[in-house]
Amino acid sequence: MTDAPATQAFVKEVEAKLGVIDGLVNNAAVGQDSLHVHTSADEIARIIETNLTAPLVLTRFWLRRLMGKGRRGRLVNITSICGQRGYQGLVAYSSTKAGLDGATRAIAREMAGRVLANSVAPGFFASEMSAVLGQNQLESITRRTPSGAMTSPEDVVPVVRTLLLDQTNINGQAIVIDGGGSI
Repeated sequence: MTDAPATQAFVKEVEAKLGVIDGLVNNAAVGQDSLHVHTSADEIARIIETNLTAPLVLTRFWLRRLMGKGRRGRLVNITSICGQRGYQGLVAYSSTKAGLDGATRAIAREMAGRVLANSVAPGFFASEMSAVLGQNQLESITRRTPSGAMTSPEDVVPVVRTLLLDQTNINGQAIVIDGGGSI
């Protein structure tokens, strides 16, 4: 994701095989598990580059190609409940996800209906990124979630699919999927 020429070459390769890309989902991210005072400047820069800069650069490239072909599109940025609520040990990560939510709303307005842009903000779910959390932390998250379960990819995928459909007119929204944990 952080290699802009490689991602641009990938977009061109996909277009050559499948035609114009009218839907983009930005989902790559890296996390952290350290108090901000203990997070190195290099680690902060790495998180920002991967979680915020790379999606913005890829989106810009995709938008230019889409607009150059006179097409409409759909953008879905996968953010996180962390960007809206903030959690201890996740300052840089939360900042990037909040930034991506803001960029999504700005793109929705800037593209004036030519591209419908939304973000999906999942709660905590079992993944490689959350593997750094201990079993006690995971059980605590599950207990305080009104649904009694952590978010799963199966909760998120149908929402992303819906946002990519031509039949929807949802634009500029950050849709939280966290089992009620943020209420």
